[in-house]
Amino acid sequence: MTDGSGARNGAPDGPEGYETYSTPIMAPFVGELLDAVDLCPGDTVLDLACGTGFAARAAAALVGPTGRVRGADHDAEMIRVARERHPRLYPDIEFTVAPADHLPYDTAAFDVVVCQQGAQFFPDLDAVLAEVARVTRPEGRFAATVWAPVDRQPYFLAQQRAVHEYGGPDALRYFARAFAVTAEQLTTGLRTAGYGGTAHREITFGIALPPLDAYARAHLSTLWGGLIRQAGGEDALDQAAALVREQLAGHLADDGTATLPFTAILVTATR
Repeated sequence: MTDGSGARNGAPDGPEGYETYSTPIMAPFVGELLDAVDLCPGDTVLDLACGTGFAARAAAALVGPTGRVRGADHDAEMIRVARERHPRLYPDIEFTVAPADHLPYDTAAFDVVVCQQGAQFFPDLDAVLAEVARVTRPEGRFAATVWAPVDRQPYFLAQQRAVHEYGGPDALRYFARAFAVTAEQLTTGLRTAGYGGTAHREITFGIALPPLDAYARAHLSTLWGGLIRQAGGEDALDQAAALVREQLAGHLADDGTATLPFTAILVTATR
């Protein structure tokens, strides 16, 4: 969920910024995602639409030296950062540039497939789930998270208003994609692909964000900076970040941090 706009003002944008500034929000949900598939030592795991490798790194720590973890993403820059950030303390993680509907893996190659906030961006969700079913062994496990509706999430709602105000005519359409997939779409697609035991539930965390004076701009720039700059330059980005902070003023602690609720939908299934 980044437009790859490059570094500005000393803060990383693009995949490096995504890795840096999305970590506080992503980390709690990665733990829930992996808990849902009950990883065991020796499991083979695919992190689908892996981005910079949040779930892959956490999975490798759980499956141990006898396990195997692969990460696939269509974005070569995300994969580059994933490879750079791999700490080499785990069993080796193989990160591969590949479209989700045409994976370079053998049939029934994985015990587990996980997808952290990626399903919203697949052009053909049914084709992806059919491919995921192909690479999952019989009785293998699947889990994915997608965001709950934006109007229930104060931080994302503040970003939405800022993108609408300062991002130009196409920006809101890009933003909406991050919230475009429902639990019903995923569970229906999984059953069509041959999965059983589909289930879903909501997960909410109160997440403490860093001081918003700096974080609001850095995170907004990472995700939507290119679109906002195209519409109005650096001034527009500054104004958009100020609008995010203004909308969240009632949540600020004395040190400028903000603890806000984030809700995702966790969908699980068995092959």
